[in-house]
Amino acid sequence: MADKDEAAASVAGDKTVDEVVERLLDKADSSGAALLGEGGLLTEITKAVLERALEAEMSEHLGYERGDSAGHGSGNSRNGTSPKRVLTDAGAVTLAVPRDRNGEFEPRLVPKNARRLAGFNDRILSLYARGMSVRDIRSHLAQIYGVEVSPDLISKVTDAVIDELVTWQNRPLDAVWPIIYIDALWVKIRSGSVTSKPVYLAVGVDMDGRKDVLGLWVGAEGEGATTWMAVLSELRNRGIEDVCIVVCDGLKGLPDAVTATWPKATVQTCVIHLTRASLRLSSVRDHPKLVPALRAIYTAPTETAAEQALDAFEASDLGERYPAIVRTWRSAWPEFTPYLAFPPAIRTVVYSTNMVESINSRLRKATRNRGHSPSEQAALKVLYLAVREQINPKARDANHVAPHWKEALNQFSLFFEDRLSIQ
Repeated sequence: MADKDEAAASVAGDKTVDEVVERLLDKADSSGAALLGEGGLLTEITKAVLERALEAEMSEHLGYERGDSAGHGSGNSRNGTSPKRVLTDAGAVTLAVPRDRNGEFEPRLVPKNARRLAGFNDRILSLYARGMSVRDIRSHLAQIYGVEVSPDLISKVTDAVIDELVTWQNRPLDAVWPIIYIDALWVKIRSGSVTSKPVYLAVGVDMDGRKDVLGLWVGAEGEGATTWMAVLSELRNRGIEDVCIVVCDGLKGLPDAVTATWPKATVQTCVIHLTRASLRLSSVRDHPKLVPALRAIYTAPTETAAEQALDAFEASDLGERYPAIVRTWRSAWPEFTPYLAFPPAIRTVVYSTNMVESINSRLRKATRNRGHSPSEQAALKVLYLAVREQINPKARDANHVAPHWKEALNQFSLFFEDRLSIQ
């Protein structure tokens, strides 16, 4: 019976909300009022709700409601209001903040000296994470919310995440990871002159099949084993004791650094990247024939069968036309062949890099939209905000989970024996 009453109350509440919204929209239509900005419908609603909440805070502070006789002789009472302009998600709002005669009232909703509600800062960070420049953010806020903000304000809001970035970059990590993908993207950074620098990205798939960005590191072109030893040592110092498979793509010095850091780890070249590199070396009109020929190599049941498929491709018309493709596969063969020993479910997870590609796509968009960053820290700030915007490693969203993960995890536990502790 209680459940029915709660359900009925919920339906009634939803109906009431819908009716209020309808009345407000009708009023906006009849008056021609805008939704956002100065005098906008949502702005006025925000103002009314905030002022109602501030009045409730004052009543709690004083211990009695407005007009209540209990306040007589209490030693403190209301003393009018003070105007205060704050920036909210709905735009700039001028609030009537209540005061008390003793000057002891400290609003929690709109603290003293605060000129922006938390949601407004989040909006700026979200726009920044999408790669919008300071000028673009100012223009967007002015156009949508009717709010003029200074470049210094935007910089102050975004700089506030630097401490958060440092904490994130040094957070403890799980001891064992089934897969870690390591990739690099190039970012333009001003260092005297504008140059392109690699930013290395490590994405792990945990025991629940969920992805997590483990860290971001700015490097310099041409760096090799020394750089990778520093990066991987940092990951180990943060708690990673073992990794089953490290997937990477042609990063100089990385395989040796992986072996030195996690001796049992299998270094696997990214099959998708290897295939794409092959397609870039060929004419588009040959792709319909080239794709199945390459698929025969990486879907072969054994290394011997894959070797035979590669030999057959080399002897074919396509192989003779594109010897560089054959050379690409043969040079990557030592890091490619571990893939052929994996059971089918593990192959599927290793081959499918959609999770990593989606992160890379967001990061590239964020940096491309901005042109270049004034410093390495500024570049990392943009990339971190883009990561934070897109991924929550503890989310219960199916999009964050590797495909067919349960089947893969069972095969991981068999293939890698006692290295995985499945609770």
